[in-house]
Amino acid sequence: MGEINKVAVFGAGIMGNGIAQVSAQAGFQVVMRDLEDKFIRSGFEAIKQSLGRMTKGGKITEDEANTILGRIKGTTDLAEASRDADLVIEAIHENLELKQHLFKEIDALCPAHTVLATNTSTIRITAIASATQRPDKVVGMHFSNPVPVMKGVELIRGLQTSEATMETIKKVSTMMGKEYYISKDSPGFIGNRLFPLFVNEAFNVLWEGVATAEDIDKGVKLGLNHPMGPLELADLVGLDQLIKGLEFLSNELGDRYRPSLLMKQLVAAGHYGRKTGRGVYDYSGSDKKKKG
Repeated sequence: MGEINKVAVFGAGIMGNGIAQVSAQAGFQVVMRDLEDKFIRSGFEAIKQSLGRMTKGGKITEDEANTILGRIKGTTDLAEASRDADLVIEAIHENLELKQHLFKEIDALCPAHTVLATNTSTIRITAIASATQRPDKVVGMHFSNPVPVMKGVELIRGLQTSEATMETIKKVSTMMGKEYYISKDSPGFIGNRLFPLFVNEAFNVLWEGVATAEDIDKGVKLGLNHPMGPLELADLVGLDQLIKGLEFLSNELGDRYRPSLLMKQLVAAGHYGRKTGRGVYDYSGSDKKKKG
């Protein structure tokens, strides 16, 4: 497997822009592609804010932040993003058909040596790889959110993923400052096999009136030493995305993954979390966070 110099990130949303940022921090030239310019602009704004926080915290200098930002280019052109890419990291919606369509397109556009990685949190790598002519070079690379902050990355080997591809993706993960852990190609892998059950049960506890949202989150942070409580973390991830993941896992693994009635109610109301200004908590107005 050749050297990785250029990384193409497909998707400029919360995961995509984070992946673009850590790729640029690792010294790679990065192209961040999305369907519309407004998504690209939003992605760059998120990266600038993240680098600003790092600068303010003394982790990097302003010159370093500008250098990192200068390594990232935005585009809506699929061919431009794919051209000369040594590594592709896909971070679009959790939908098998969408991912297969994209992988089929980029497979035809990318050089033969290009490794195609997916940030999927639940979908089988082998199913995504089946849309390509290079299943040996398709691999799962599931980052934790927020990408620039979280240390771990989950690497998933598909049925035909080669050892050379795995070694390349391990090296890239280390260069990005991540610690990797490896999973077989099973629905939800490690993290999303466990995480949704935990969060879903927190919603059930809230729905049943066992405790307030604040006390559930406080109890988990104090009792389990988690940096965030499950409900505030759900708001950060997005309740709409959690619902999709739970429904997929419910179909694959059974009723224990059935989404909480409260989560379904909030999503039906359009309260997805931070990105809509309200989820379990209300993020509108002058208060940073208050009960929804």
